[in-house]
Amino acid sequence: MAPARAAKRPKLEPSTSAAGAPHQRGDDDYVPGNIVEIELCNFMTYDRLVCRPGPRLNLVVGPNGSGKSSLVCAIALALAADPAILGRAASVRAFVKRGEESGHVRLSLRSQDQGRDIGITRKIDTNNKSEWLLDGATVPKKDIIDVINKFNIQINNLTQFLPQDRVCEFAKLTPIQLLEETEKAVGDPNLPVQHRQLIEWSKELRNLQVAVKQKEQTLNNLKALNAEQEKDVQRVRQRDKLLKKAELMKKKLPWLKYDAKKEQFQKVQEEEKIFKKKMDDAAKIWQDAKAPIEGLKKEKTTITSSMKKITNQINQNTNKRREVTDDEIQLSARLKTTLDDIEHLKRHEKNLQQKISKAKEGLAAAEREFQDLQPYEPPRDEMTQLTNDIGHKICGINDLKQRRKEKEWQLSQERENLRKCSDRLMQMESKNNKLLQALQRAGAERINEAYSWVQNNKNMFRGEVYGPVLLEVCLVGCMPTNCCLLCIQDSYDDTSFD
Repeated sequence: MAPARAAKRPKLEPSTSAAGAPHQRGDDDYVPGNIVEIELCNFMTYDRLVCRPGPRLNLVVGPNGSGKSSLVCAIALALAADPAILGRAASVRAFVKRGEESGHVRLSLRSQDQGRDIGITRKIDTNNKSEWLLDGATVPKKDIIDVINKFNIQINNLTQFLPQDRVCEFAKLTPIQLLEETEKAVGDPNLPVQHRQLIEWSKELRNLQVAVKQKEQTLNNLKALNAEQEKDVQRVRQRDKLLKKAELMKKKLPWLKYDAKKEQFQKVQEEEKIFKKKMDDAAKIWQDAKAPIEGLKKEKTTITSSMKKITNQINQNTNKRREVTDDEIQLSARLKTTLDDIEHLKRHEKNLQQKISKAKEGLAAAEREFQDLQPYEPPRDEMTQLTNDIGHKICGINDLKQRRKEKEWQLSQERENLRKCSDRLMQMESKNNKLLQALQRAGAERINEAYSWVQNNKNMFRGEVYGPVLLEVCLVGCMPTNCCLLCIQDSYDDTSFD
């Protein structure tokens, strides 16, 4: 007799509704959503079958090919499942019994009203058409799906419904996918949505943290750049200050010249007044000295006739003339002194002109020094070099990341190949152990010890040594392992295999 097989079916005994509210069991121990009755007609290997499962765990036991999987397929199709998820056929016509034109599957589900049951019927035919009935009335498939969703029955969720042909797919689910499917199966529809929102918020938080770090780095770089440029700004401000001072000095220079010339002019005017007064006094004295000479000339003409009378007068006039000559000499000395003073003033003016020319030369030198100042230029070459270096570094990092991805992909491929080889080895060892156990039960009690001794001491034999015929035939691949087991089963009725 073949081992028992538990029927895989959707969540037939949910403890909560789709909204998450707990269900209460009725007097007969059923909860809303439990399958109360299953009816098959012309479905796969069944002509007609009526089954009434219990309110809790149900096991379907039977040998291989007795229709256990057919019953599970019927439940799934009646609950609006797509035939493709069963892994047996792509259309519903493949589930109609051979030789028949049509068939149907009927499920009775316990409703929330404990007094009645909900009848769901799916009629199928060889034309790949389906007809849906709800409590005997023809309805669209959408109404059936609404009823199923009300009880939180999820046929496509592998944590609720796991066909034997999809076990490998279930085993490939990652822990995250398994958690998501389990959250959907729990019954609260908001739980998966909240989980996805939490994942998205976590990603956003990581992105924000990375952005904050980048902004901090940028701020530090800008602060460093600002500190470097602050010195340049101070130099520029000092330059502007010097320019303003030079411009102010340019404006003050004419006023200084004017003030100096004005003061000099006032001094010269005062000296001119003094010397003019002196000249007037000298002219007055000259006029006063000229009048007696004219009188003497007149007297000389009048007394030419008489020399004697005039001799004394001539002597007197000569004395007077001598006195006038002395006065003239004194006036000449005074005039020379005045001319010397004028020459001194000219030399003083010349010194002033030299000082003014020196001031002009100093101003011109200051202007040339200002023009020779070189304008500040930022280190563009260094900045360009740094930018290029950063670009090269980023490219190198991207190349290393790409190489890392390639190495990780190669490592995953090697691990997958290793896993397949290990599975194959374990499968072969499992088959060999089953076959050895079958031979031991058939009467070869020490077959395990003999087989182990032969495998461990193969190198001690001269030629090729084979184990039991049954093992060697199956290893070579003459026939499938199940066929070998069936052959032994025909000989020994008390032996059963999967």
